[in-house]
This record gives sequence, C-alpha cells and structure tokens, in this order.
Amino acid sequence: MSSSVERRSNPTAWAAFWFGLAGLVLMPIPLFIGLILGGGLSIVAAIFAVIALLKGLARSGKGIAPVVFAAIFIALTWGGISVGGGTIW
Repeated sequence: MSSSVERRSNPTAWAAFWFGLAGLVLMPIPLFIGLILGGGLSIVAAIFAVIALLKGLARSGKGIAPVVFAAIFIALTWGGISVGGGTIW
C-alpha cells in the first residue's frame, strides 16, 4: 500500500447527502414533527453542502456529485415545507 494514493472521496459531501435525504424523508410527518426534524436536518445538510463544495472545488471538483444530490434533497424539503409539509396534512 502506497502512502501517496490520493483519496477521491469527500466525506463531508456524503454527510450532506445523507442528512439531506433524511430531512426529505422525515419532512412529511405531521403535527410540526416533520417541520422540526426535516427542516433541522435540511439546515445541517446545507451547511455541510457548502463546506463540501468548497473542499471539492479546492480539489479540482472531486467529490462534488453527492453535493449536487444533497442540494436537490434540500430544495425538495424546503419546497415541501413551504406548501405545508410537516405541519398538518
């Protein structure tokens, strides 16, 4: 095993992906539970996505694909919340 092998993965991007997905899945829970859980996880995912995007751009764009999917999940979660998701369905 060589120590000069470059890691191609971006763990912060994958954290943003999974937090964004969890926020999207938990958002439809009624009675403001989904609003708190889904919205909170979506905000955390957005923070991780920004950090991962900056890290990915510093590494010539490696590991940006999970950030793109995380951004889609975040947008869907916020869109769902804006039309009443997580409150009372």
